[in-house]
Amino acid sequence: MILAFDVGNTETTIGLFDGAELRANWRVTTNAARTDDEVGLMLRALLESAGVDRLRLKGAAIASVVPAVTGPLADACIRWLGAPTTVIDGGSSLPITLQVDEPRTVGADRIVNTLAASRLYREDAIVVDLGTATTFDCITATGVFLGGVIMPGVRTSADTLIRRTSKLPATDLVAPARTIGTRTEDCIRAGVIFGAADAIDGIVARIRAEWPGSSRPICVATGGLAEQFRPLCRSFDRVEPSLTLQGIRLAHEHLVRPSP
Repeated sequence: MILAFDVGNTETTIGLFDGAELRANWRVTTNAARTDDEVGLMLRALLESAGVDRLRLKGAAIASVVPAVTGPLADACIRWLGAPTTVIDGGSSLPITLQVDEPRTVGADRIVNTLAASRLYREDAIVVDLGTATTFDCITATGVFLGGVIMPGVRTSADTLIRRTSKLPATDLVAPARTIGTRTEDCIRAGVIFGAADAIDGIVARIRAEWPGSSRPICVATGGLAEQFRPLCRSFDRVEPSLTLQGIRLAHEHLVRPSP
């Protein structure tokens, strides 16, 4: 068994893999103020909640976009779980090609998305990851990362709107029944959610129009809001909420494989 960590700016998703099977997963707040001891205690509690003996862990893998969290998390895995830990970044030796101007600046989450899509689907793909930012990763069937697009995330846009306007109330991100709202809360929901859905469809259409060659890339949605946007985005061919975790698992498998 291994633990896979997708450390985002707002939340950290943790997956417990038994081989290729995702046995359990958790979502916790990303908090750079936590010490490695605090993180270690939390991880032990999560494993206990799943009925898993920590001694069964063979390792851990981290894909992080928050450097201040990466070190304490790796230390906690080693000291509190006894799990050898691999950190995945732009310098990791993976079977993909980062065909961009500055490969080492590509976020670890986008790297593992590239790996997962190329290995699991074996066809050209656009991965839309709905997190703090909404990212569009362009990946060929042979594992070449062509680049992509980054736009503000859905919750980020909503929070900014509410903070900047003194008379607008905070509201849950639930799609309203109609576009034309008769209450302020529904107006905000329609603007944020339907606006984001149409923006996603529009960006995917633009990417497909620029795609090299004649193939039409599939569009795979992942991230915390992927399921919520499934019925709203016409461009989604597949929704795989655990795609990033699967990419971390595949990266760990490749990086710790014994040399022939």
